[in-house]
Amino acid sequence: MSVKHSILAILASGPSFGYQLKKEFEELTVGIWPINDGQIYTTLARLQRDGLVEEIDEGEQKMVRLTDSGRSALDEWMGQTRPPATTDRDELTLKVAFALSRPGLLDHNQLLSLVDRQRIDATASLQRLTRLKARLEDGDLGQATVLDAAAQRITAELRWLDVVEQRIADSKRLDIGSKP
Repeated sequence: MSVKHSILAILASGPSFGYQLKKEFEELTVGIWPINDGQIYTTLARLQRDGLVEEIDEGEQKMVRLTDSGRSALDEWMGQTRPPATTDRDELTLKVAFALSRPGLLDHNQLLSLVDRQRIDATASLQRLTRLKARLEDGDLGQATVLDAAAQRITAELRWLDVVEQRIADSKRLDIGSKP
């Protein structure tokens, strides 16, 4: 997640206070990507240092606004794709891979238990996202898009867990990855 570019995108609509940036970010992401005040203000300081935003005086509080350089950086970011999710270093994937390839780390029952617990957690997260989406106001395409992306990732994880369970069953038949 790019806090820097998210701030620039919010500021493209006009000047804002730091707290407003946090609120708008969390509103767009429906709270599933929380951000703390420190991240906002540290990032704002870097953006200001780099000439991408500037402070403007609005009475007692200072607002920030996008500079021309900030708009250019935002436009560039908006036009870029990101690496496919296959490049993510997923902790669960590593645990399963090590358990299946290194005898003694987990036995089959422990590994199945890990997969089952992950499935329970993923299913609960998917149900939570479904409830959040049901409560969205009609027409909020940004929030719906964030929730759809998260739900699709979780659905893919659940399908992957099915594959893992089959691999565990196959490894048991081949006696791979069992504790000695």
